[in-house]
Amino acid sequence: MTGDRPLTPARLGLGDVLRVGAAGLRTRPARVILSALGIAIGIATMVAVIGISSSSREELLRQLDRLGTNLLTVTAGRTVFGEEAKLPKNAAAMVGRIGPVRTAAATGAVDDVSVRRTDHISEAVTGGITVQAADLTLTRTLEGAIVKGVWLNEATARLPTVVLGSKAAERLGITNPGVRVWLGERWFSVIGVLGPMPLAEEIERSALVGFPAAEKYLGFDGHPTTIYERSTETSVEVVRDVLPRTVNPENPEEVEVSRPSDALAARAAAAGAFTNLLLGLGAVALLVGGVGVANTMVISVLERRKEIGLRRSLGATRSQIRIQFLSESLLLSALGGTAGAALGAIATIGFAVFRDWPPVVPPWALAGAVGATLLIGTAAGLYPAMRAARLSPTIALATT
Repeated sequence: MTGDRPLTPARLGLGDVLRVGAAGLRTRPARVILSALGIAIGIATMVAVIGISSSSREELLRQLDRLGTNLLTVTAGRTVFGEEAKLPKNAAAMVGRIGPVRTAAATGAVDDVSVRRTDHISEAVTGGITVQAADLTLTRTLEGAIVKGVWLNEATARLPTVVLGSKAAERLGITNPGVRVWLGERWFSVIGVLGPMPLAEEIERSALVGFPAAEKYLGFDGHPTTIYERSTETSVEVVRDVLPRTVNPENPEEVEVSRPSDALAARAAAAGAFTNLLLGLGAVALLVGGVGVANTMVISVLERRKEIGLRRSLGATRSQIRIQFLSESLLLSALGGTAGAALGAIATIGFAVFRDWPPVVPPWALAGAVGATLLIGTAAGLYPAMRAARLSPTIALATT
């Protein structure tokens, strides 16, 4: 004691703690980099998985906004005897008379007819392409685009002409109109190629002819199999309720109504299911990285016993020794976490730009990466720090 005041150990400020912790890391750079790499891989994986999933979901939602949610489809269901029902021939016209309906169009599947590049190809080789009769208002109703050539009109709908969906054209190897395909038992001239239609993917895989041509050349019975309808956004549910009774007043139970945009919304909602699995893998990598940090700190304590003994003999308290090694562990984890978060963000942006998606890196993902880093650093450094603090100065200095 000096006078009446007892001697108290000096307090370490935040700057002192950081300097002491960083000094321990600077003496072993190779080991620090390798240990931080484990943390970086785990954090990068988790940030990239969350970012890519969020970017994909954002693209789906933007696509949904562009396409609209006011498209409904009407298809034939089953009769009470389990047989396939048929929609009336004038079903599309009846749907068009519903007040809020802006436009309606019908397609009809032409059964037992395939489309091939030549008549020398077997009928069994369909390529998954269906032949359908289509109304002239189909592209307007689906808000689809003709990327090559033209759409059907009053004249070409009566002639052996065909418009190919995007996937149908790709499978047939046709990039431009002006060629002929063997459809049924005769040649049809390709006059157009449609662009992608996310809300009507069945159209993308179809060869489309006019209703009159389908009846005249392909033996089509004239009954539509699907009706597409667009109404005002605010009246979708009202129209959905009256469609079955409008299409088939006698047997409305044989009519099925669906909204294609629900599939896109479901895909956006389900995007997190697979994300959780990948996040689990990232968490495993992060755990392995934490074990690596703990191993590094334990070895560091064993190698620096004399340093610990010297500091204790010069007045450092157990608490200060614990803080020194805990700060080293936190700095080591923070180094890996920062690098991992940056790598994950870069991977997300690169992948999103490659896929032409809006890049989205949620701030909560970065905040979570920081929190996980601090948690791993604390857990990994706690035991080595306590072990270092328990060392007796005399025993530590006597260690050879």
